[in-house]
Amino acid sequence: MKTFEFTIIATGLSPTEDGFADRFFKAGRDDATISFQKGATILEFDREAKTFSRALKSAIANVRDAGAEVVNIEPDHLVSLSDIADRAGKTRAAASNYAKGSRGKNFPAPVVRVTTESPLWDWVGVARSLYRQDKLTLPDLLQARVVRAENIKVLERQRDHLMAPQGAKASTRAA
Repeated sequence: MKTFEFTIIATGLSPTEDGFADRFFKAGRDDATISFQKGATILEFDREAKTFSRALKSAIANVRDAGAEVVNIEPDHLVSLSDIADRAGKTRAAASNYAKGSRGKNFPAPVVRVTTESPLWDWVGVARSLYRQDKLTLPDLLQARVVRAENIKVLERQRDHLMAPQGAKASTRAA
């Protein structure tokens, strides 16, 4: 077994709620540090499992079993040049050279531009490019894919949850 580190951002739990810690720890294990920031619950996991995917999926289930709703999984799949440098163990200048195409080939284009000076890349595309250049390991690439896939599921679940009450109201009105 290997220990995997990741963070789950959740809502629906109160820091003042009686028995919260007991309920959470009964739903899973005591392998998370819990904090509350700006109305969100931050659960930082050090979870043992055979694979990153199993660690993450079991933690998500534990968070939901405790009555919270998962909002996001970190490390997020959208990254800045600084994030790329940190995750790849490179300097910011090296990450910038990759993005400009002057260091290696087939570096992906940004997927989002917050401002002209602050583009964001999809970490999966970046990890794939760096893996092909032997600058990142296969487990790093696989972890990037799992986090992105799970965050997409979280977003779809949130969308479905938001859409369901409207549909229920519309069908009730029609009756």
